[in-house]
Amino acid sequence: MADFSLNDDQLQIQKWVHDFAENVIRPAGHEWDEREEFPYPIVQQAAEIGLYGWEFLMNTFSDPTGLTLPVCIEELFWGDAGIGMAIMGSALAAAGISGNGTPEQVMEWVPQCYGDAKDIKLGAFCVSEPDAGSDVSSLRTRAVYDEANDEWVLNGTKAWITNGGIADVHVVVAAVDPELKGRGQASFIVPPGTKGLSQGQKYLKHGIKASHTAEVVLDDVRIPGSCLLGGKEKLDAKLARARERGSSGEKQPAMATFEATRPSVGAQALGIARAAYEYALEYAKERKAFGKPIIQHQAIAFKLANMATEIDASRLLIWRAAWLARNGGFKNGEGSMSKYKASEVAVRVTEDAIQILGGYGYTREYPVERWHRDAKIHTIFEGTSEIQQLVIARAISGMRIE
Repeated sequence: MADFSLNDDQLQIQKWVHDFAENVIRPAGHEWDEREEFPYPIVQQAAEIGLYGWEFLMNTFSDPTGLTLPVCIEELFWGDAGIGMAIMGSALAAAGISGNGTPEQVMEWVPQCYGDAKDIKLGAFCVSEPDAGSDVSSLRTRAVYDEANDEWVLNGTKAWITNGGIADVHVVVAAVDPELKGRGQASFIVPPGTKGLSQGQKYLKHGIKASHTAEVVLDDVRIPGSCLLGGKEKLDAKLARARERGSSGEKQPAMATFEATRPSVGAQALGIARAAYEYALEYAKERKAFGKPIIQHQAIAFKLANMATEIDASRLLIWRAAWLARNGGFKNGEGSMSKYKASEVAVRVTEDAIQILGGYGYTREYPVERWHRDAKIHTIFEGTSEIQQLVIARAISGMRIE
């Protein structure tokens, strides 16, 4: 049975992350949103206390309850989503390595996604392309094996990549056998300083502007054979099974990573929603209209009641999914349920927060408009809300739904 009571260690970690979010991240949120730059000084401070680093990530991943990571992420994004994404962005690359690599590759490359407090490094997970977002089976980036030199040659363009181009370690999902679509893909490590990898356009975004998002261009990028995650023997066997049976029975590398991270993405949205709800609640207690605090008007009180209920419902779905990921796996798309619900709730709650603050909520003088902008991306990236509904529908029906 799942027990969602946080133990003493988890409560201590929660407070530790919350204090950093309250004292360091939130006061800096507006500045870095306006600057639209990667917040290296804040990430440096996170590294100095051990919040940004592979040890922290491994400790949270190893939690048998699965709850420590979403608890920490919720607090980070309660502070600020753009800065929170800058701190957590390397985790997606680390998850891609951990989910597809050998133990030796994990030990070699995950630490290089973070560096240390004296010299921080970044990781990037490169899947989406200009013409392949939700449909990851249509990736055009190619990986061709040069047997004579035991090297892989990568060519293509990746789009919407967190830390793209500025990362030290890029994890790239590419097609090895395009005819097999998603079953013919593999993940590769592009080491720091590799020739042929460059940053394309940097996107000017609606929200999470402190997080760096850009294209990654791969032009005859040559990497050692050892940089194929999982190794060539495993890939060859998977491709052979796919050609013989029409299916390898294995998840696509990108999908395996996204499936594992969906509760965490839900926790990001949850942190934003909670921040907006708490801010609106305090405002409604203080702001007076028609002779009394506006929270005493049903129109406002009921809106806040709905916000509180939806936030708690989202957290329960996220915690259940996080627990299942460690204890038996998803049966009915629970990971997608958690991400879908929390993302949609974050958009509604932040919009309601703006409504409660009225004209003030629409100005950049108050943070709720930023939180609304930050919330929207969660219904889009790492699987749109529509894709989450598709995953859930397939899981509950056991049928192929297009």
